[in-house]
Amino acid sequence: MKVSVIGAGNVGATCAEYIALNHIASEVVILDIKENYAEGKALDLMQTATLNGFNTRIVGSTNDYSKTANSKAVVITSGIPRKPGMTREELIGINAGIVKTVTDNVLKHSPDAIIIVVSNPMDTMTYLALKESKLPKNRIIGMGGILDSARFKYYLSMALNAPASDINGVVIGGHGDTTMIPLTRLATNTGVPVSQFIDAQTLKKVAADTMVGGATLTGMLGTSAWYAPGAAVAALVNSIINDQKKSFPCCVYLDGEYGQKDICLGVPVVVGKNGWESIVDYKLSAEEQAAFNKSADAVRSMNSVLNEMK
Repeated sequence: MKVSVIGAGNVGATCAEYIALNHIASEVVILDIKENYAEGKALDLMQTATLNGFNTRIVGSTNDYSKTANSKAVVITSGIPRKPGMTREELIGINAGIVKTVTDNVLKHSPDAIIIVVSNPMDTMTYLALKESKLPKNRIIGMGGILDSARFKYYLSMALNAPASDINGVVIGGHGDTTMIPLTRLATNTGVPVSQFIDAQTLKKVAADTMVGGATLTGMLGTSAWYAPGAAVAALVNSIINDQKKSFPCCVYLDGEYGQKDICLGVPVVVGKNGWESIVDYKLSAEEQAAFNKSADAVRSMNSVLNEMK
């Protein structure tokens, strides 16, 4: 089974590495527009195969999409980060062009692929990929909520002084500092609500830390994070390739679910070989629904830039 990763930067290369380390796919193709960059990343990774004990074949390509042919899943990490002085319209304009071109080229060679969008602003890029590709909605997935939820569970584990593996917590809504919604009410430690272990003020701080989790790392590293994003993508790919039917919060197209229509936003979905297969209804409280609606309004504002571009 083949998986292709478009963009050989830190996130793309780490995603490829985790797919190989976890024996998820027999072949991973990394593609980039920079001459020999993807080839170099692939060569470096392949030289770890005997050390790390994987048999996945990792191939690099400079903009030759024919090498991605017959991919079961394609991960789009291509795009640029927002730079100082750059407006959101400029960022969306540049990345929209990249995501559209990548999507078109991918589907020429893998018409049945499930597309995973990582490029930012992720909710808007997921919506663009769906509209431009005209694929069934279940085959376009934005990754963000998986990453945000992993960060949420980490911060909860620190507050609880408990193993992160014992924590269950989900973040829904947009993939942005002001649009994501950590569902503190539903978070548990070994099945028990976390509110029984930590006070409301601490829980509020956990939610706040989660929401700026990406920005915190960017401030520390001077660039976006890559280990956790790469692992989040690999987990999503694993559920698709191996038809695991796992429930993940992902950015998907809503058509009335959670009170929203004609928008791609993070909600819990079941993921299997067909992409996202069903949406899980968490029965939000009035306060949570209001926050979700506010998040949707913010994402729609971003999406409106696409219409203005057209």
